Amino acid sequence: MDRWLGKYSELIYVVMRLVVGLLFACHGAQKLFGVLGEASQLSNPLMLAAGVIEFAGGLLVALGLWARYAAFIASGQMAVAYFMAHAPLGFWPILNAGELAVLYCFVFLFIASKGSGSWSVDGIVGKKRSS
Repeated sequence: MDRWLGKYSELIYVVMRLVVGLLFACHGAQKLFGVLGEASQLSNPLMLAAGVIEFAGGLLVALGLWARYAAFIASGQMAVAYFMAHAPLGFWPILNAGELAVLYCFVFLFIASKGSGSWSVDGIVGKKRSS
């Protein structure tokens, strides 16, 4: 498998980072702007904070700009969301509708550990500095 996909691992990582970041930003857009089938939740301070983290953090991850920091914060937010909203409904994420929160938590933790990658704003800025 490494022979076929290994040479594309950086590209696959970039596409994953882009898709995950944009999908996460959509959750923030729902909370902040009342779009994509949801009402704005600006009157709830926790939802406002979640919306800002999701929208800004998702865009930063997608662009690969300070992705380590944004992903680390997003991972923590998803852990908190899971334990506040889903865990009280039962232990197993498949039964308490918490799979997405758990998945985002660990994907963002992976992104925080790996960073933006070479195909990113951070990668482009880093190349300009070293030239």
